[in-house]
Amino acid sequence: MAWDEWEQLKADAAQGQSTQMQLNHVDPGGGTYGPYVLPDKTGDLKVGHKDLEKIGSAAHHLYDQLWDKARVATPSSDSAAGDLSKQGFALGAGLQHVSNRWEEQLKSLMDACAQISNHMQTTKTVHSNDDHYIQRQMSSIDALDDGFDERVGAPGDKNTYGDNGKGKDKKKD
Repeated sequence: MAWDEWEQLKADAAQGQSTQMQLNHVDPGGGTYGPYVLPDKTGDLKVGHKDLEKIGSAAHHLYDQLWDKARVATPSSDSAAGDLSKQGFALGAGLQHVSNRWEEQLKSLMDACAQISNHMQTTKTVHSNDDHYIQRQMSSIDALDDGFDERVGAPGDKNTYGDNGKGKDKKKD
């Protein structure tokens, strides 16, 4: 539904006019591009493999950085929390809670980075395979189409291929 159409429906409803919805129907004409929206008018879907690789690489790099640098504080925090608790300080339990939450959040973030990285690799492979499949299908259609363009006789004359000229002088009954 176009924006203008939506605004008109709202205006009609505000004036108390009845609005109707018709299902399973497409307006045969009109619109910006006519009855059919063609890809050359709206643009094609393009997947840039280099862009996917950059996103996947950045996610993998962030995962590595989190693994190397964000986990450093966990063992010392756990140790300090244990020492404080043994000495009877309530701060020990609070520090342990913070350390546990940090570990949970870090794991969640690292899982998200790994999923993004893996998804970009999978997407790159799937789209590459799709491109190759489409190219093979189009090539086979072109080869078949070329076969229909082969002629033995002159254009406009009957194609005598396969009848060894027997049908030329034959009269119809």
